[in-house]
Amino acid sequence: MSDITRFGVSLNSELLKKFDTLNEAKGYKTRSEAIRDLIREELVTQEWADKEHETVGVFSLVYDHHQSELSRILNHIQHENLDIIVSSTHIHVDHRNCLEVIILRGSSEKIRQITNKLSSTRGVKHGKLIMTSTGSKLP
Repeated sequence: MSDITRFGVSLNSELLKKFDTLNEAKGYKTRSEAIRDLIREELVTQEWADKEHETVGVFSLVYDHHQSELSRILNHIQHENLDIIVSSTHIHVDHRNCLEVIILRGSSEKIRQITNKLSSTRGVKHGKLIMTSTGSKLP
């Protein structure tokens, strides 16, 4: 822990009160933990801004499996991108709808291209990309 640097932060009292309320709701034990996570979140955002940097993403999509040819098209897109798609899980939500969760690893640009293509496929009801980091650049 000798690598720890302490510093002061000046905030108006109303902003600090809202920050503390938010931290309590999220279960942070200290302000320092919350600030570290905020900084890391911004660092991950910066990683994704570099189109060539290797990143990791978790993509979820909900679709109507009764939509003609949709399952075949989604599988085809995934098979075209085996170098980026690490894993996928398919769940039957109900009689009509399926949830698929896909883990991708590669450049942020390529991950966005693949997930945009999947999301915009006719019959996909919802797609959401959660962008994260490999952790290699995070202290």
